[in-house]
Amino acid sequence: MIGRYTPEDFRKLWSDETRYQTWLNVELAACDAMEDAGLVPRGTADAIRAKNPALDVAEIERIEQTTRHDVIAFLTHVEALVGEPARFLHRGMTSSDVLDTSFAMLLVRATDAILARCRALESALALRAKEHVGTVTMGRSHGIFAEPVTFGMVLAGHLAEVRRARRRVAAARVEIAVGKLAGAVGTYAHLSPAIEAAALERLGLVPETVATQVVARDRHAALFASYAGLAATLERLATNVRHLQRTEVSEAEERFSVGQKGSSAMPHKRNPILSENLCGLSRIVRAAVIPALENVALWHERDISHSSVERMIAPDVSATLAFMLDRARSIVEGLVVYPERMMENLSRARGLFFSEGVMLALVDKGLLRQRAYELVQGHAMRAFAGEGELLALLAADPGVTTHLTHEELAGCFDLEHVLRHAGAVVERALGEGD
Repeated sequence: MIGRYTPEDFRKLWSDETRYQTWLNVELAACDAMEDAGLVPRGTADAIRAKNPALDVAEIERIEQTTRHDVIAFLTHVEALVGEPARFLHRGMTSSDVLDTSFAMLLVRATDAILARCRALESALALRAKEHVGTVTMGRSHGIFAEPVTFGMVLAGHLAEVRRARRRVAAARVEIAVGKLAGAVGTYAHLSPAIEAAALERLGLVPETVATQVVARDRHAALFASYAGLAATLERLATNVRHLQRTEVSEAEERFSVGQKGSSAMPHKRNPILSENLCGLSRIVRAAVIPALENVALWHERDISHSSVERMIAPDVSATLAFMLDRARSIVEGLVVYPERMMENLSRARGLFFSEGVMLALVDKGLLRQRAYELVQGHAMRAFAGEGELLALLAADPGVTTHLTHEELAGCFDLEHVLRHAGAVVERALGEGD
């Protein structure tokens, strides 16, 4: 089941206490499987569980000062806590059996929390897209007026993109839910594939197809790449909010709460700080992709160069991305939309955004496309320069009215006709849920 995690939950998830407890869970699952296979006395794992060993992080770290090996320090500490039954732990296993399997378990938990937040953001976007399915606004390309859209379409586009990003993360979650108990170089020299499969099933994982001493790091690279893709999707949403909140645009803005201050110097300021924050954090998440990719090429059956990288990027990136998703959802839920300002901006275009419809109507009447383009463009540039509305300029040109009647020309300036499919586009996005 997908769970929801708070920031405090992420701190706990990636804490030393959770890491060592997960190591113990891996060792006990392996011990259970070995008992079933007759390699370990029946009841060993339960005897260890009955002692309910309270792992002491400080003590493990103290032992590690001597051993210079974290897993050996951990096993030494467990042996001191539970006594004789501990001698059967780690039988036929190597350190990476514990490390990689437990790492997969933690990544799965973190990813499930991210997926839950994705769905919450999708719900918020869907609700606002429905709300604004008919709210007319200007579409822009290169930041310049293009043709009208509806704000519901804009939000539906972000919804569809978040959903695609979430599906990529979900696919990577499947690939990362993989462990290994295959021994020092993946040959099961002292265990068996059956024991591995049984132990991993208890932990909610499946075996690595062909393990070396480690689980292959292309799996982890794919996960962090999917995280980065999701972060980029959030950045596009945030960038659009920042543009819409610009004073010259003023079509939508982040909710500005009572008592909030925008500037220490200028009392009038209302800044899109939450969206700017998302754009900055996206860079942090994306920055993990290159190190994750560089972790793939380990020497032979493995080296340890990947370990230091993963200890940093896994908690940092997963917690950051979860925070970003929570923040993006709050922005969408609280977004203040100004339909009147959208229409005001639309009117500033002097009808320019109907130029393509006029050009196509002239083509339908027999003009060559480039001739029709040049004819409409000439009047569009005059309208752009403030000489009048595009419809009036075109209606005064015999080169246009020779081909189009007044009614036909006016029909090219029908906003409802231009946006007649907007509702269907939004419904298509809403209907693509899982």
